[in-house]
Amino acid sequence: MPPFPSPAPPPSAQGPFGHALAGLLDVLLPADCAGCGSERTQLCPACRHALATARPAPTPLPWTHAAAPYTGPVRQLLLAHKERGALRLAAPLGEALGRAVRSALGARAGAAPLLLVPMPSARSAVRARGHDPTLRLAGAAARSLRRAGLDVRAEPLLRHARPVADQAGLNAAERRRNLHGALTVLPRARTGRAGLAGPGSLAGPGSLAGPGSLAGRHPVLVDDLVTTGASLTEAARALADAGLPVRAGATVAATVRPSD
Repeated sequence: MPPFPSPAPPPSAQGPFGHALAGLLDVLLPADCAGCGSERTQLCPACRHALATARPAPTPLPWTHAAAPYTGPVRQLLLAHKERGALRLAAPLGEALGRAVRSALGARAGAAPLLLVPMPSARSAVRARGHDPTLRLAGAAARSLRRAGLDVRAEPLLRHARPVADQAGLNAAERRRNLHGALTVLPRARTGRAGLAGPGSLAGPGSLAGPGSLAGRHPVLVDDLVTTGASLTEAARALADAGLPVRAGATVAATVRPSD
């Protein structure tokens, strides 16, 4: 059975100035833990430990791994970062995302330079939130993986090609139909097709080729949350159509499937 769809949180009305002010106040006047509500710490030791020790596992998309289930403190931390501008949570959430990347790639994790490609956010959502949470998490994950010795960059290569209907209430098949053709790559990603992706890619021949530090890197899709996998599947299609076959996918969390 498909996992439960998560309820859509209300849109933030803070905007860029509000989020900047919230970040300053968070440093001067620490908020309660975003995961459990413990006083005067944005991330308490117990919630930090729960996030750090979660074991990544496959999701409804076998080629995509998630660091943790979308429940309890992990759900609250993701919402706080995404919707309430708790930007200091990007580092621990990015570390969790980095572990999911390594889990998804397995023994291939250090075989070639990697390019983390975040799922694109709608411009209206970025304006409302004052930041792009998925891009921020991708950057934090790349830094975490570089500290572990991997050659990793994060780069936004995808954009929305057309509007899509609200995904809430749609089943897996309806989500796939709703999203098909909705994403495309940015012009800078169309840098030619050179060489072979090698075994383990999700599409046919072709690898990321282009100027500078993006040349020869293997794309890995990243997102904060996976539900049915329809969005990641559409992103993989868009990249493959541009000659950039995806090696794996990774998310911080995956929605929990109902028990039988």
